[in-house]
Amino acid sequence: MQKDKFFREIDNVRHPNEKLVKTHCSYCGMQCGMNLRVNTSSNKIIGVEPRYDWPVTLGKMCPKGVTAYQQTNHEDRILRPLIRDDASLKGTKEGFREASWEEAYDLIARKFKELQTDYGKDTLSVFSGVSMTNEKCYLTGKFARVALGTRYIDYNGRFCMSSAAGGFLRSFGVDRGSTLPWTDIHETDCLFIAGSNTAECHPTSMFRVWAVQERGGYIIVVDPRETPIARRADLHLDLKPGTDLALANGILNLLIEGGYADESFINDHTNGFEETKDLVSQFTPAYTSEITGVSADKIRRAAEIYGKAPNAIVMFARGIEQQHKGVDNVSAYTNMALLTGKIGRPKSGVATFTGQGNGQGGREHGQKSDLLPGYRKLTNPKHVQEVCDVWGITPEEMPKPGVSAYEMFELMNEKTIRGLYLLCSNPAVSAPNLNFVRKALKNLDFMVCGDFYLSESAEYADVILPSVTWSEDEGTVTNLEGRIIKINKAQEPIGETKPDWQMQVELAERLGKGKCFSHLNTAKDVAEEFRLASKGGYADYYGATWDKIDKQDGVFWPCKDEEDKGTPHMFLDKKFYHPDGKAKICALPYRPPAEEPCEKYPLRLTTGRVVYHYLSGNQTRRIKFLNDMCPDPYVEVHPRTAEKYHIDHEENIQLFTRRGKAIFQVKVTEAIREDTVFVPYHFGHEESINLLTIPALDPISKMPEFKACAAQIEKLDSEKVSK
Repeated sequence: MQKDKFFREIDNVRHPNEKLVKTHCSYCGMQCGMNLRVNTSSNKIIGVEPRYDWPVTLGKMCPKGVTAYQQTNHEDRILRPLIRDDASLKGTKEGFREASWEEAYDLIARKFKELQTDYGKDTLSVFSGVSMTNEKCYLTGKFARVALGTRYIDYNGRFCMSSAAGGFLRSFGVDRGSTLPWTDIHETDCLFIAGSNTAECHPTSMFRVWAVQERGGYIIVVDPRETPIARRADLHLDLKPGTDLALANGILNLLIEGGYADESFINDHTNGFEETKDLVSQFTPAYTSEITGVSADKIRRAAEIYGKAPNAIVMFARGIEQQHKGVDNVSAYTNMALLTGKIGRPKSGVATFTGQGNGQGGREHGQKSDLLPGYRKLTNPKHVQEVCDVWGITPEEMPKPGVSAYEMFELMNEKTIRGLYLLCSNPAVSAPNLNFVRKALKNLDFMVCGDFYLSESAEYADVILPSVTWSEDEGTVTNLEGRIIKINKAQEPIGETKPDWQMQVELAERLGKGKCFSHLNTAKDVAEEFRLASKGGYADYYGATWDKIDKQDGVFWPCKDEEDKGTPHMFLDKKFYHPDGKAKICALPYRPPAEEPCEKYPLRLTTGRVVYHYLSGNQTRRIKFLNDMCPDPYVEVHPRTAEKYHIDHEENIQLFTRRGKAIFQVKVTEAIREDTVFVPYHFGHEESINLLTIPALDPISKMPEFKACAAQIEKLDSEKVSK
């Protein structure tokens, strides 16, 4: 009642030409509900209000969400196409001039055709992102394979969500990031959270997390750092970076020994238990403690709490996924739910904290190198035929699977790939081993970048196409629950900016493939074709019409027809997506990090987020409030480690690995292990921690090992370097 009174008072002081546009945040997978305040006379967004009617976050917003609207009319927006006239200036902000769309399109079409004539179809590549709508992600996959005819397309989810996808596919036969709706979280009895700094990375989840404790439930956190959520957890398992697989196996062994296995569920609904039981038997508390650095008593207590809980949810994020065994980590923690039967029912299951706004939908509909819309496989002739029928091409015209994101940079370096169309991603900051990746970008014969800011990656482009922001277009995204929601246009595009889907339709015409794209005149046209292309796939969106999404506050996939209300809880019938209908409990031998500490590099380096920034920081570093709160990266060092190196709080040091070096200010804190250092990854150019990270790839997901590599600190002479 008080809330209603408050907003009635606000309504009385609104601008006379103001309207509210119901939509969602542009940042993480929470996709918090918001109303954008728009001055209709000036066509400008002037503010934001939380949406208390959005069931996931109930009016909660984080610092990024509150300021997200400021990116749309920011002074740094690129408003017209830019063409670089001086190739020697690649990798800098210099050498660009404004051009017309016609000139830009003509140059792109001519250069793309020349490269393919000289070097073959696959000399071109597409690298995209999942902060776009489902419709844009879908059309990007179609554009690469139909308009360009190239096999080389991949996306930045390889640096974010691909290990979760691989683990879920192996364990369940299907990849949906959460087996239950977020509205179940506060009603469970135990949250087992691994590798997630939830309070900073997904802060609008925290009211549900704390509610578990307030009801008498338990929170267990696995993290090498004492993050805000770890400080308040009932149990903090402070493991060495890169040792999650041993910890999960150790807990599984104790669950079996303690009698917490649900034998009926295991026998009726899973495969692989006996093999897994044999493998994990060696992971005694003492052995697991030796590998992980977590005390044996803590490991025993974690198994007891999770095992006894009537309902429990295993949750995880990039901490366990961004490893060269990330898929194994996901399946190993998922084993806990399968072993105890705590899945396929309300208040229990498995969930991942999705990093990007459309991290779920963006990986389902054709941006991955081996997938087609609806989570269909390029290696399955039936799947290929189904998509070809929608696209109007023959199976012979469909390119074969390509390679993963980092492997594409390797091909650029080798000159197998000579052209790149980059959109909605900033790999010159977000990829590992950046000295190599930046060299590969510079090595390209021709590069096109679609963006609304001049990002660090756009500095390597020959042509920059000015994109709209999320609030200047419409479409759907899929949040971290698997709930398909609607993004609504709040403001007409400024300058000469265009949506990425429109650019692709217009470029396809110039590339001679207009007949496959010319019917797509609006975002809703793309949405209707996208629904049809997903129909019958595992990720079936066909029944998720825009009207139904509005009426239901979102639709959980799979949603197969217009009568289907969607699937908030997965596996209620205990039927999984493997051919025999059973889930797989996976026997997973422990593998250490690809690079262990040694005498020369004795420390473990790990990376992550802060609450004020998002991904590469291309958007958030331009918002004054967010940048003021965290203007520079830093390195967290334990007090005893700082004493050993004779370094002080806020002193500048050089951090280096086998791949590179960078200078950071020291933040001395007890909230980290003595053998570990931490640096946030949101910063560009020479402040990027990914100059140091290792490109060791998971064999299944091709995820790089961002979370663990060997490092060393060098104390700097005061005259030697001044940051």
